[in-house]
Amino acid sequence: MSPLRSGPACVGANRSKLGVTLTCKAECSCLKYVHTEAVQAALAKHKERKMAVPMPSKRRSLVVQTSMDAYTPPDTSSGSEDEGSVQGDSQGTPTSSQGSINMEHWISQAIHGSTTSTTSSSSTQSGGSGAAHRLADVMAQTIFSLFSRVSAKIQQLVNTLKRPKRPPLREFFVDDFEELLEVQQPDPNQPKPEGAQMLAMRGEQLGVVTNWPPSLEAALQRWGTISPKAPCLTTMDTNGKPLYILTYGKLWTRSMKVAYNILHKLGTKQEPMVRPGDRVTLVFPNNDPAAFMVAFYGCLLAEVVPVPIEVPLTRKDAGSQQIGFLLGSCGVTVALTSDACHKGLPKSPTGEIPQFKGWPKLLWFVTESKHLSKPPRDWFPHIKDANNDTAYIEYKTCKDGSVLGVTVTRIALLTHCQALTQACGYTEAETIVNVLDFKKDVGLWHGILTSVMNMMHVISIPYSLMKVNPLSWIQKVCQYKAKVACVKSRDMHWALVAHRDQRDINLSSLRMLIVADGANPWSISSCDAFLNVFQSKGLRQEVICPCASSPEALTVAIRRPTDDSNQPPGRGVLSMHGLTYGVIRVDSEEKLSVLTVQDVGLVMPGAIMCSVKPDGIPQLCKTDEIGELCVCAIATGTSYYGLSGMTKNTFEVFPMTSSGGPITEYPFIRTGLLGFIGPGGLVFVIGKMDGLMVVSGRRHNADDIVATALAVEPMKFVYRGRIAVFSVSVLHDERIVIVAEQRPDSTEEDSFQWMSRVLQAIDSIHQVGVYCLALVPANTLPKTPLGGIHLSETKQLFLEGSLHPCNVLMCPHTCVTNLPKPRQKQPEIGPASVMVGNLVSGKRIAQASGRDLGQIEDNDQARKFLFLSEVLQWRAQTTPDHVLYTLLNCRVTNSLTCVQLHKRAEKIAVMLMERGHLQDGDHVALVYPPGIDLIAAFYGCLYAGCVPITVRPPHPQNIATTLPTVKMIVEVSRSACLMTTQLICKLLRSREAAAAVDVRTWPPVLDTDDLPKKRPAQIYKPSNPETLAYLDFSVSTTGIAHLLFAPVTQLLAIGFQYSFLHVIKGTANVSGILTWYNTSVISKVFRNRFV
Repeated sequence: MSPLRSGPACVGANRSKLGVTLTCKAECSCLKYVHTEAVQAALAKHKERKMAVPMPSKRRSLVVQTSMDAYTPPDTSSGSEDEGSVQGDSQGTPTSSQGSINMEHWISQAIHGSTTSTTSSSSTQSGGSGAAHRLADVMAQTIFSLFSRVSAKIQQLVNTLKRPKRPPLREFFVDDFEELLEVQQPDPNQPKPEGAQMLAMRGEQLGVVTNWPPSLEAALQRWGTISPKAPCLTTMDTNGKPLYILTYGKLWTRSMKVAYNILHKLGTKQEPMVRPGDRVTLVFPNNDPAAFMVAFYGCLLAEVVPVPIEVPLTRKDAGSQQIGFLLGSCGVTVALTSDACHKGLPKSPTGEIPQFKGWPKLLWFVTESKHLSKPPRDWFPHIKDANNDTAYIEYKTCKDGSVLGVTVTRIALLTHCQALTQACGYTEAETIVNVLDFKKDVGLWHGILTSVMNMMHVISIPYSLMKVNPLSWIQKVCQYKAKVACVKSRDMHWALVAHRDQRDINLSSLRMLIVADGANPWSISSCDAFLNVFQSKGLRQEVICPCASSPEALTVAIRRPTDDSNQPPGRGVLSMHGLTYGVIRVDSEEKLSVLTVQDVGLVMPGAIMCSVKPDGIPQLCKTDEIGELCVCAIATGTSYYGLSGMTKNTFEVFPMTSSGGPITEYPFIRTGLLGFIGPGGLVFVIGKMDGLMVVSGRRHNADDIVATALAVEPMKFVYRGRIAVFSVSVLHDERIVIVAEQRPDSTEEDSFQWMSRVLQAIDSIHQVGVYCLALVPANTLPKTPLGGIHLSETKQLFLEGSLHPCNVLMCPHTCVTNLPKPRQKQPEIGPASVMVGNLVSGKRIAQASGRDLGQIEDNDQARKFLFLSEVLQWRAQTTPDHVLYTLLNCRVTNSLTCVQLHKRAEKIAVMLMERGHLQDGDHVALVYPPGIDLIAAFYGCLYAGCVPITVRPPHPQNIATTLPTVKMIVEVSRSACLMTTQLICKLLRSREAAAAVDVRTWPPVLDTDDLPKKRPAQIYKPSNPETLAYLDFSVSTTGIAHLLFAPVTQLLAIGFQYSFLHVIKGTANVSGILTWYNTSVISKVFRNRFV
């Protein structure tokens, strides 16, 4: 099946500057009868003007890049001064004085021209002067009339020039490559919607019950005081036995205790850490719903906004950084958790919980009663009626991996519980079995919120128990005679797999089996198979109630439980081909390319639903058209926290009719579900917007591709049904990628046979090609906290090339059909061709160069020294006490002045010459950790004439992998000596090091902790500026060493460049963290202090 999207709708058109050009030319043609010669002169001038070559990314920018004066009317602004006034002051109009001066000049030319032509005749006739005066009056009236008309044209032109002079920015970045690709022509035989415009469907009226509480906290207070011993929640252990029973009395008292401690025991009395309205996060495992329930209602009583999230298992969990971004944007500083969860969180060596990647700094607060203070007797939470304050924030993971927070107000929370109570027919003291995640979605709404409103008893089945015993939820339904069960289609499927004709199963007590993922069109197969097997066990057909929900709209629709077993549920057999074009076409079940969908019930009470086009203007769909379902109700989310722009696009939608008017004055909310409203007001969902993939103009859904792939012998090949489907952009079109985990016992031959069959099945059913099908080993794809595949992380690994598949089948020839067009001879030479021609001919388009070093600090005495060692000697004499380096660590702080560095370098030079017996040009490997010893050894080598090679020392805790890299650099550089500290010397001779590298293969090792006290007789001075100064090695991740040669002149130039930058900044101290194995060791000798 394929969710669909309607054709693109044009919201508006951008104004092009070409329109200004045409307007200006039209203005010039209108003024032609005023002064034809001036217009022709201006046009001639315009042709002679050289137009600047624009950027090659936009060829039509040649028109818009022309100057403004070419379009200025010649009569009032033909001069250069007037052109500058109009262009510089676009907010005003030409002054009257300028206009009158130019017009008087024009009148003077006209009169003189007419009088010269009629001089001979007028001088011989009597009364000629009177006729001339009358002619002059008529001429003046005509001229001033024309002047007023010309001024109006000028004003109109100025107003036109006030408009944006450039096209929108995105038009400058149109890729010319798009013009070369084959354009997919629409299928002339594609189906199109033919029905009438749909009407919005209204749900039944939300009933008003007299005993409904004014808020959810008031309901908890009522049941906690009236029926304190009534069971509220029963948790199970991994063996299926009751672990803990939470009564309504315990829930009320413990929630009060949590609320009191949150408000009064965090921070000080003057500055508490949490105030009413603040956000706190709830971090509880999936097997401890009781602790979560107490903490959640404690936040509601304290008027604090809870943000439930999953437990972080490691610091590098998939999607953990996006969760941290949500917590940071919400301003969360306190995390509520249980004692067992707190002990299981990752710990640092000091026993503290580390800050997870991207997370804000949190205070972890345990909500167990033994860790809390008892509230005073006179303290009581302020319980008020439901209002528009935020009740809680539920996180949502988008298609691209970003995490958003959907805010739900207290009035929406209460109204949603009331609507669920009416739709499901909940009554007091009913028992409900919940297999879903109780922290979000349907599991939260039914198992934590609505159950408390109606004083129901919830049996919570943890996911760990479901993995051990998939039949556990059915057994608890039979044991507790449960009336309602909340499951997913996967739970029904695995129960069928584990079913072995057990005789003690009786499902006759169930009146409602809520299928939470009923919006997935492929859940119908699990529902039908489950009914066929367990119908003999007392399960009735009308009990199965699929529902549709979304984080933004909460519960969208749910099938109501009925007592009429003769009324079959609604279902339809739809053509896959029609669905890819967004059209509903009924087909027969005998065909393979059909999708059988079941209804998800009616619209929720008190809500209005309609279907709009997925993209463009939210226009109502036709009755036989697929669109995005939108809901208008109180019981919905209100916004994405902190994201006003995205909130407006999702939570403030006004569906439009074909005439262009909104259907109602109240905003609708996009549910993210694709579907339609069928006969009888039944809602059908055929996919989600997040799973939508548009390939060659046709719309496919990821869930459909997954279902087709899993239908090809899933149990024999795919490991636990773990498969991911997403799309990537190739040649400006989406391409389908399938990634699956294969079973450990699968062979390569079996893999390619399965992949070939999957490609054939997808091609025959969906009529679409697969770009890539990759198989990875089991348990290697990124997982969500609940064990599913993290889709966005998997896609990112694929794009980065870090997926590491064991089998890959690429089929680009079947899906990439818009290959570039054959080369064609261009009819004319464009600006891009001109630029390319200049490049080919060798012309330099542009260049950038730094400031000449010869112009830097001409008065500085350091300029007379050619070598870096001489500069250090000069600094030791002129500024001996100037601090060059300061080493900060957790224990001590060491500083090194100019004279101290000079003396230590002299002693190291003596040691190299006497103990090492080294000569000029010998290579010395400096194996030091970042610090002052490395700097002193570097300059000691320069004093002795040796060539230093800085090498990172081996890691003490990972010698086996880091020591061979050190040995490789020492061997490749042909170091005659190795200089290091006493601690590293012992490390090189240790047993662990001997197991990785033979100790006898090392060159002579010198320990610089014991230096001689003698001074060298002579400090080495290079004879040639091109003498090698130092070597620098860079080792890649593949083990390849890259060598950099640096002569003495380059060493000095680097120092002057860095010192010049520091002078420009005007700072005396430079603070920062730089790598100690680069030019920072060199530049600091010139000036400035390094911390």
